[in-house]
Amino acid sequence: MVVTDARSAGAPTVLRVVLGKRLQDLREKAGLSFEDAGRALDVTHATIRRMEKAEVGLKIPYVEKLLRTYGVTDPAELEEFLALAREANQPGWWHRYRDVLPDWFSAFVSLEGEAGVIRAYEPHYVPGLLQTEDYAREVLRAGNPGAGDAEVERGVALRMERQALLTREDAPLVWIVMDETVLRRPIGRPAVMRAQIARLIDSCALPNVRLQIMPFTAGPHPAMYGPFHIFRFQTHDLPDVVYSESLVGAVYFDDRDDVSTFLEALDRMCAQAAPTQSTERILGGIHKET
Repeated sequence: MVVTDARSAGAPTVLRVVLGKRLQDLREKAGLSFEDAGRALDVTHATIRRMEKAEVGLKIPYVEKLLRTYGVTDPAELEEFLALAREANQPGWWHRYRDVLPDWFSAFVSLEGEAGVIRAYEPHYVPGLLQTEDYAREVLRAGNPGAGDAEVERGVALRMERQALLTREDAPLVWIVMDETVLRRPIGRPAVMRAQIARLIDSCALPNVRLQIMPFTAGPHPAMYGPFHIFRFQTHDLPDVVYSESLVGAVYFDDRDDVSTFLEALDRMCAQAAPTQSTERILGGIHKET
């Protein structure tokens, strides 16, 4: 997945991204250009490029013709790839929430669900994976003031379903740095904040969750410009991906130099923030205040 404004493209599943990368590798290994591959399908070079970038679905006849063009002729290898392509074209579980889920965030949910490691910096609010229902409800209402109650509740249900990955058998490592502002900004009634901080304390007990607080006293740090997520995957076919969100869309980065910039910033912040061992004590103190 290259740098892209995800508003302009359908949201791919992670498997579709992986297969697009494999098609690119096979084409380059065969010494063929986009134009060469396009001529084999009688399509433009842009179509080949979009298939490799996972910006379009994988048409099975196209994929089969490309594989043969690239020198893949073993029947078992062909069928295995085509079976994966059919699977990649199936919508993810979050498709049920397409009425409240924009394409640019559908890609995020897909990456989140397949990542082996999720790292993030959040300066504004508790990340969705750690939110309580009441806290999520308040955040969604504030972020979309024109939404009706039914739409907000659909958004809350989606957020709660996403959290299932925290306790599944192959749960990812979730390592989050939160600014102290997140804990000091009141969201909803005091009871909402108390319950949310209690939820964060409980989350610290999960073996795959690491939570650090960036205190005010730490001063300036490398990521004061805004929040971001970094996804790392177990498959070598997919590079690390950085997600950065705005009011109207999102940008996904996978260029190695770009990702390294985010990783370096987050590593510096982890060293600057309170250690994970102190998180429960800090949260406990704030819980008493609320």
